[in-house]
Order: sequence, then C-alpha cells, then structure tokens
Amino acid sequence: MKVLTWNLFHGRSVPETEHALLDEFTDKISGWDWDVALLQEVPPWWPPVLARAAGADERTVLTSRNALLPIRRWIAERRPDLIKSNGGGSNAILVRGDRIAAHAALRLRWRPERRMLHAVHLAAAGIWVANVHATANPKPLARADMVRCGETLGRWAAGAPALLGGDANVPDPTVPGFTDAGGHHIDRFFTRGALTVTVSPRTLERGGLSDHAPVLIELRTS
Repeated sequence: MKVLTWNLFHGRSVPETEHALLDEFTDKISGWDWDVALLQEVPPWWPPVLARAAGADERTVLTSRNALLPIRRWIAERRPDLIKSNGGGSNAILVRGDRIAAHAALRLRWRPERRMLHAVHLAAAGIWVANVHATANPKPLARADMVRCGETLGRWAAGAPALLGGDANVPDPTVPGFTDAGGHHIDRFFTRGALTVTVSPRTLERGGLSDHAPVLIELRTS
C-alpha cells in the first residue's frame, strides 16, 4: 500500500503565484501513484475536485479560519497569496481502490487554532489510516497533539493495524505505542501493529507547489 502525505499550503506556491492553483495541484495529486493521500491545509472546496480527478473517495474535516467562507473563497480563488492561510482550511483523506468502511474524527483543540485528527478504516486492507496537522506554535502543544493522536487512533483501531501520517509541526514527535516510520522534516509517518515498511518515505517532485514536499511511503500488512 502506498500512502502520500502533503501539506498543500492553502493552495499556494513558492515563489508566489498570482492566480489560483487548483488545476496544478489536481494534476500533481491525480498523476501520482498512491492508494491513500493524507492532505493538510486544503482549501475547503478542493477535496471533492481532487477526489474526482484522482478516481478516489474522500473524507474531509474543517480546521481553522472558515468563518464567512464564501468571502474568503472569493479572494483565495483570485489572489491566494493575498489572503494566505485566511482562505480557510481543511484536512482531507483520499482513498483509491478500497472501500471506506468507517470515518472517525476528533477535535484536538480550539485554540490557538482549531486542529483535527481524522481517520478512515479501509475495508479490504483491514487497517486504519489517520491524518493530522498538529498545532504550529507553541511547540509543546504540537507534541501534546501527537501524543493524543496516538492514544485516540489506538482506541479507534482496537486490534487492527494503524498508520498515522501528516504534518507534526515538530521534526521529532513522540507517539506512544507507535513506531516512527520516518518522513521528511515535520511531515511524518507512524505505524502500529502488523505493518511493515517496504519502501522508506521519499519526497516527490512538486514543481514549486506548496512550502512542503509531498512524502510517499510504501507498506504491507505482515
């Protein structure tokens, strides 16, 4: 199973681009070979579009800065680098080739910004895959978010294998009960139970999109 994690930087690029980049992000995500994609900082109206283009099912949770979303969206679709993260946020899980048997979500905290953990249970693979974007600052809150993610995902998965991925916002988080499977800087993967990493995490070429590199890991149940 191939799992991708990518923080989309609210649909922005480095350097800045003075137009919406939905088409460019869609081309990249739909063109890569993955089974599950864990996406953070996604403009809230993007997940259905990304999923359709990728031939995937999706589950989404809203995160921060979504009040008066139609106004935020109007600006973000015209000048994403003018409104930046104030364009609204969500986290999304996209799944190809398997049925989503269950979806669970937990609000990790309201302040300083709303942060969410969510996960899907894959019917055929028999595993739980979770997505998180931990608190940015202060860093002790990010570490606490990751600990709570491990505790919660462990309960959701019960005895099933589980994978936690996403933006930990610290390069060395600890998730009790899980094994650090690696990643790239703050974008990490953690495993629990009968999961074996067959290809270590590697970054994909993104052509300037986002300030984070997309990271792909390959695993199998064992």
